[in-house]
Order: sequence, then C-alpha cells, then structure tokens
Amino acid sequence: MKTLQNTRFLQALKRQPVDRTPVWMMRQAGRYLPEYRKLRAEMPDFLSFCQQTDMAAEVTVQPINRFPTLDAAIVFSDILTIPAAMGLDLVFLKDEGPCFSSPIQSMQAVKQLDDVTAIDKLNYVFTTIKKAKIALNQRVPLIGFAGSPWTVGCYMVEGRGSKTFQTIKTMLYRAPDILHALLSKLADCTAIYLNQQIDSGADAIMLFDTWGGVLTESAYQIFSLQYMTQIISQLKRDNIPVIMFTKNGGQWLESMLSSGADALGLDWTANIHQARKRVGHRVALQGNMDPLVLFGTPENIQNEVRRILADFGDHPGHVFNLGHGILPQTPIESVEAMLAVIGAGSK
Repeated sequence: MKTLQNTRFLQALKRQPVDRTPVWMMRQAGRYLPEYRKLRAEMPDFLSFCQQTDMAAEVTVQPINRFPTLDAAIVFSDILTIPAAMGLDLVFLKDEGPCFSSPIQSMQAVKQLDDVTAIDKLNYVFTTIKKAKIALNQRVPLIGFAGSPWTVGCYMVEGRGSKTFQTIKTMLYRAPDILHALLSKLADCTAIYLNQQIDSGADAIMLFDTWGGVLTESAYQIFSLQYMTQIISQLKRDNIPVIMFTKNGGQWLESMLSSGADALGLDWTANIHQARKRVGHRVALQGNMDPLVLFGTPENIQNEVRRILADFGDHPGHVFNLGHGILPQTPIESVEAMLAVIGAGSK
C-alpha cells in the first residue's frame, strides 16, 4: 500500500515535532467554494447530496485540490446523519437549516428510535470515505467525524436550531431520565458509526460538540462530556487520533483531559497561550482563529495568523484551524492569504 505522503497533521496530534504547523479548516469542504456550489446546484436537497457518494467524495477532495497547503481532508457529511438513519424525518430548509418534523418529547419517542439498523442506513458515509481515500491518493490524511450526543440531541429535541435551547434544557431539568436515555442511545450508535468510519479508511476522528458551551459547568460534565468520553473509550484507537471540540468550552479544558482525546479544539474566545500552559503536554490543541477574521484585509488576516502561531509558541502539538466552521461568504483570496503564512512556516 502507498505510504501517506503528508503526515504532519497526524504527527502534531500525537505531539510530535513537525516541519511547520499543520492546518485544515472546519467546513473546508463546503459553500465558500465555487466548485462546491456548482455540484450542489445539481441536487434537490442537502441530504441527497451527502448520499451521492461520488459527489460527496469529490467535495471532500475539492479543498485539497485547490489549496495544496492544507494538511488534512474531512469527509463531506453532516452531524445529523445518525438521527435521520434512526428514523427521524430530517429536512434542510432554506435559510433555516436542519429541521425534524417530529422532535423527541417523550421516553416512548426515544424507545422508538431505530438504533438497530441505523448503521446499515449509513453505508453511504462509509462508501464516501473509501472513494475519497482513493481520490486523495494518500496525499493527506482523511478525518472522519460525528456530532456529540448532546449537540445532536439538541436538534432532535428542539426540532431545529435554537438560540435559547429552552426545550432540551427543560427536559434536562424536568425529565433528565428521558434525556439520558436519548444521549446513551446516541453515544452507543455514534461509537459504532465512528468505528465503521475507521474501518473504511479514516485516519483521524473528530467529535463536534457545537452546543456543549450553552450548558452550566455541572450539566456539561453530566450531559455532554460524559457521553463523549464514553464514545472515545469504545473507539478502535490503534494509531487513530481523536480530536474533541466543544464550542465555548475553553473554561473546562482541565475536565476534558480525562476524555481520552488526543487533541482539544479551541474556539476564538480561548487564549491559546494560556490553554497550552493549562494542558501542558497531555494533549494537542487545535485552533483557533475567528472565522470572521477572513473578512478582513489580507494584512490583518496574516497578522492574526502570526499572532496565534506566536501565542502557541515553539512547542509540538498545534494544529492551526478556525475556531468554528468557515462561512459561506468567505472570499477565496482570504483563505489564500491565511494559508500563505502557514505555508511559509516550513523549516
């Protein structure tokens, strides 16, 4: 088998020395790319797009073809594939995003979720990974991913995105047994799902906990971190590093160290210099530029990249990334300006 040509991303996750800081972008395979939009226009809805494995594999590789500086690809998919496979009716509405027509409101609804055959219905994701690996031709590693049970559960209970999370927080404080039953089912299914991604060729795994930061410290431990730790403990970890990212969770880094993750993602509200001092050499860190910086001038973009690199310092274990997903309106020239600084860092 052909050897992976670029391993600096994997080396950094293992806190090994690299010739320069590796970089990739959350949501890098997506709507900011004109080649993505051209393919997307051919499909009636987003979920159908994800299920077209040839297209999904092509989109996975598009940013690598355009930006040679990128050190990893991430499979093109969505964090809500699992609830859709469990039987919840998922639709993506224009200007609203993902919606479920029958949100989870009761223990009976949790019991009716089909977690037995769900993995079989996700074969398209595993096929996409296999096809993307062929298309990448070992140029860079491929990241597989899933949403955290808490984050996925937020959409399943709220029925759509939320600003207050009133419905799921009401369940948390009034009927925690229902929420635990849902999160436990999601955790078990997610572990199987990610192991299948590893078996299909994923070189690293990332858990996206987008909404963990809306919880109190104690609720985060019980309803989010506990279940991510449970997932990580079940993964086939043979040389496969795991990144765990909780948006707005920088204040809980010390608690996250017990999760078993190899790297922790940081959003832009965290100070990466202080974060590195807090975690020491126990985990790598990924992050953490504000995606809105990419709407600034090329000079300001590059200054911010240099600041983050300098703040982390000359230590192993840093993967440069945005603090959340790249926005659809981001100018391509801004991405090029950012990557120029990273690429210039080769020793």
